[in-house]
Amino acid sequence: MASHSSATAREQTPQATSTTRTATIINALKRRAQSVLNDRSIDPQSRAIIRYALEINDPWLAELVRRADGGEGIDLDTIDFSQAPASGEDDSSEDRIGALTEMICRAGDEAGTKSAALLVLMATLEDAAHPKLLANMSKHLAFTHFENELLGDKTVVS
Repeated sequence: MASHSSATAREQTPQATSTTRTATIINALKRRAQSVLNDRSIDPQSRAIIRYALEINDPWLAELVRRADGGEGIDLDTIDFSQAPASGEDDSSEDRIGALTEMICRAGDEAGTKSAALLVLMATLEDAAHPKLLANMSKHLAFTHFENELLGDKTVVS
């Protein structure tokens, strides 16, 4: 028996120009954060905290930007970090500790960003299940960073 069909299967192709709703929201948030960073009427400490949060994609960025847009100063003592938004990531991960340590150790005069990174690193260590392990990892990364800076590309051969 011969099968005959007048209908043909359409090949589905994804639309390259479509952006997910989440990506659209994240992009809008980043634009708002950049606007806050450029607004010199907002105090420098709040801008430094937002700059840091933007750099590490902190889940608190939306709340921090909302407060700054509303004219509130950002005081880390007034934020209840125990109610942190779920980010789907382990905040005490090696990548996060590494990124924070790198921000603290890198060259340049970024006192606000470095201070914010140090505060977040301390809070991360305080809330971690194994704070000594993470503190030792951070210490090792910092020593390695400074050793590379001092020795440059020179390798010590014994």
